[in-house]
Amino acid sequence: MIAHLINTDVGNRGTLGVYLDYRRENPNFLHNSAKMFLDNYERVLVITGFPIPPMMRAETDGPPGALALVKAVETLGGTAEVLTYPEVKTALEPFGIRFTDEPEIGDYSLVVAVETPGRAVDGRYYSMSGMEITRETFDWAVLRARELGVPTIGIGDGGNEAGMGKITELTRRYVPHGDRIASIVETDELVLSAVSNWGAYGLVAQASIEFGRELLPGWDEGAIVRVISKLGLIDGVFKTQTPTVDGISLDVHEKIVELLNALVNEALR
Repeated sequence: MIAHLINTDVGNRGTLGVYLDYRRENPNFLHNSAKMFLDNYERVLVITGFPIPPMMRAETDGPPGALALVKAVETLGGTAEVLTYPEVKTALEPFGIRFTDEPEIGDYSLVVAVETPGRAVDGRYYSMSGMEITRETFDWAVLRARELGVPTIGIGDGGNEAGMGKITELTRRYVPHGDRIASIVETDELVLSAVSNWGAYGLVAQASIEFGRELLPGWDEGAIVRVISKLGLIDGVFKTQTPTVDGISLDVHEKIVELLNALVNEALR
């Protein structure tokens, strides 16, 4: 149910076909990702931030999901740091989390990439509309973790993110501009979602059920999106500084979180 919920294609971007085919081959992807998360939460590096052309400013999808993962790690007793862009740091600073600019990848027990660009087959990076991203990217940290044997989880929604190399062919088949934008950067586990924030929330929800305890108490989606928008992040579809995510109204995002919470509470009763 959680996997279905977080893959509700409200934006009608072709993600449903990707999800259905991926799930047929990987029916336990969310459980497997939650298990990896729970087995390796001691010191986690969370990577986020997706620059939107042409202004190359990071969007509102990704940072809230990263924040949720950090808070879940802390609830479990682990520590987490975030690798991201300066404007994302500014937007997330009020929430009291740790950042890093030069992470030593081998020192981490887990690396999670949430909505951050993954290079395409031509070595370049692209937005969902096929525009090239001409800014520093962080998928090198995922590749380095893979080299060192550090467990990795990718969370994405469009096929152009780090981690989506596991489903390159599905991106090419279903997603507009898929041949151009499809990422080739793989992670050990991959959480598909219609909005990457939802993928992170779904991962935390599944981990909560399997751990037997709510790992994200008191989450206020509306307040968080409003803060990060006010502090400079933009909607990736509208390309404006509005308190929305991926062109979807805040009301929908709040309802998704509300239903995820209800599912967790029901399972933990």
